[in-house]
Amino acid sequence: MRRLVPALLAVPLLALAAPASAAPGDFEVVTASGVFGSAAPAYTYQPDLVPAGATARVFAASAPELGTSVTLLVTGLRADREYGAHAHTRPCGASGTNAGPHYQKQVDPVSPSVDPAYANPENEIWLDLTTDRTGTGIGATHVGWQFDTDRRAGSVVVHETHTHTDPGHAGTAGARLACLNVTF
Repeated sequence: MRRLVPALLAVPLLALAAPASAAPGDFEVVTASGVFGSAAPAYTYQPDLVPAGATARVFAASAPELGTSVTLLVTGLRADREYGAHAHTRPCGASGTNAGPHYQKQVDPVSPSVDPAYANPENEIWLDLTTDRTGTGIGATHVGWQFDTDRRAGSVVVHETHTHTDPGHAGTAGARLACLNVTF
């Protein structure tokens, strides 16, 4: 439970810390939730690892002086298992590839991006998690930037493994298991 409390408080604490001088629209809060199945807003592509009926919730808050905090809470996944999760550029669809690549603040000119200079937790939203004995898990991150107003992420994709960081594999996390539409 100790591990869950700081992660669950990350977004609310950022919200409380929003500067009084922030102009309207500078501070943003985004939430999304869904039950995994075969249609929007939450798709499962491998029901043996992300069963139909499992749930996901995303909470995000951002402000210019503070950056962006994102928390992913999942329930009903396979117990005692590591998963990767990232913000992706487009909304979910019938195939995991519909979500596009990872959202990157500084976009790698080479695709797919496996260069640690671009595919890293400071330039992308990484929400890796490990489920407990009940299949519940939480991933949280904070980056020092906000999404661009004209270029935002459209989903969070749950992947097969924790995210790799080594050159040539940076940012990879195996197959796309599930996807939740999030309007960042």
